[in-house]
Amino acid sequence: MDKLDRNQHSVYLLYYHLIMVVKYRRKVIDEAISERARSLFIKIGEPFGVVLEEWNHDIDHVHVMFRAKSQTEISKFINAYKSASSRLIKKEYPEIKEKLWNEAFWSQSYCLLTTGGATIDVIRQYIETQGEEDGRKKKRYRKYCEAVSSLSE
Repeated sequence: MDKLDRNQHSVYLLYYHLIMVVKYRRKVIDEAISERARSLFIKIGEPFGVVLEEWNHDIDHVHVMFRAKSQTEISKFINAYKSASSRLIKKEYPEIKEKLWNEAFWSQSYCLLTTGGATIDVIRQYIETQGEEDGRKKKRYRKYCEAVSSLSE
């Protein structure tokens, strides 16, 4: 089991799975852009008490697993991250402007899941295999979905 996080009055272990999509699902994420977005996530997350655990990308979205403090305002962090990273990525990679002509890099929406239903290892494995072309990806995705859907039962 992972080591529990602590503050003065509580212990906790809060893992989140975040999926962010590029605006209009444009296929613009490569290794360099993903690495820059990842480094910005780490830097912007620090004052919010957010710790990156896993990061992987496909050409039009990223999957992120992170830990947060119990007092972290997750939506404020995500909005701060998306705003700052959009501005910086578009400034540093001007070729993106051919496919994304206005300010935003990320879609306004995002998917945020707590990871209590699926084991951390299942989510970690799913994130690590993003972008694989063979049938293993589909099998892991089904396993992940089954684990998440068991929460509602």
